[in-house]
Amino acid sequence: MRFAHVTVPEHARPRLVLVVGDDEAVFVDELFDGAPATLQALVEGGDDLLSTVADAAGDAPRHPLSSLPFSSAVLSPPVILAVGLNYAAHSGELGLKTDATPTVFVLWPNSLTGHDATTSWPRSLSESVDYEAELGVIIGRPAKDVAVEDALGHVWGYTVVNDITARDIQFSEAQWSRCKSFDGFTPTGPFVVTADEVPDPQDLHIWTVLDGRTLQDASTGQMVRSVATLIASLSQSATLLPGTLISTGSPGGAGYSRDPQVFLRDRSTVTVGIDGIGELTTHCRILG
Repeated sequence: MRFAHVTVPEHARPRLVLVVGDDEAVFVDELFDGAPATLQALVEGGDDLLSTVADAAGDAPRHPLSSLPFSSAVLSPPVILAVGLNYAAHSGELGLKTDATPTVFVLWPNSLTGHDATTSWPRSLSESVDYEAELGVIIGRPAKDVAVEDALGHVWGYTVVNDITARDIQFSEAQWSRCKSFDGFTPTGPFVVTADEVPDPQDLHIWTVLDGRTLQDASTGQMVRSVATLIASLSQSATLLPGTLISTGSPGGAGYSRDPQVFLRDRSTVTVGIDGIGELTTHCRILG
């Protein structure tokens, strides 16, 4: 199943929809009394609630998805954990060493935004803003001290993430959270695909197209640490709560490493995608 958050003019907050086919949506909050209004509530409800939603959606009214603007695929995750240097090609092109343990940092919630949104930033802060296509993993069941062989059983679903990065700030500070957490620097979506739709998260085509030019073209099989390995590692130190979003790193092809360098420009359009999950587009504006 595929879910998304959409914006409806008469509602103050984004609404959760179940996506049916290619271009139809069912409003989940209309299915029954107490139906979940957000993906976070759906995830926290577990398998029983997901089954109830699926059963109730069978005869529910359909709405054209094309008429509904998207919000972030995740709205209020307990935490957004991002993993750096998880593809050898990307580590090498940045001139950074892949460590023996994962490089992990936190993204701030204000950075979340949706498909087809416009992300803007002041020219005075950075003119070296880069794209990073990433597979996003959403935890379903709490994960603590999980073995690698059991880790995928804790995944609720997958989404697409663009880990937008101000490179000049990244390399001038000792931490990576601020350079990747400007408002709108973490687009997600458009969809969250339930885990049963992705038999092998290490066998997915991942790519980036910037202003019509393909700049990243890789496979999640090139990860240094698999999704299962990341979940197992992260769960050793802290319980991964339902709804936690893990952004699993970006493959080679970043603009920073190119000669000449390629950065997001004023009025650029960048689309990152993962086959079978979705295509996520961001429009860029540089202010000042």
